[in-house]
Amino acid sequence: MTDINKIARSYIDLWNERTPGRRREMLAANWTSDARYVDPLMSADGHDGVDAMIAGVQQRFPDFKFSLIGEANGFGDYLRFSWGLGPGGGESPIKGTDFAVLSEGRIRSITGFLDQVPAGA
Repeated sequence: MTDINKIARSYIDLWNERTPGRRREMLAANWTSDARYVDPLMSADGHDGVDAMIAGVQQRFPDFKFSLIGEANGFGDYLRFSWGLGPGGGESPIKGTDFAVLSEGRIRSITGFLDQVPAGA
């Protein structure tokens, strides 16, 4: 059985990983090679696209970290979880909810929704 909370935690860990080589290893281990990411502000295809997108977000918010909000929930190959993005140890001014489709326990697609985004973020 797929551990949805482990998948959600590894997803958050990926977004927080600042070492490009380690981030690529994490993508290879936890995402299918044809994975797709889409949210209202950006989209990416495959490991190269997702890696570049994450690096861009890290560059835009260098002092912010992602964290899970609550527990993941899901069934079958479907998973949803909420996250916050903010300064380490502080309140998260940016919040969202992501929906994942899995394939053999790996992320095949993410559809992200932004629940809270302050002006200028």
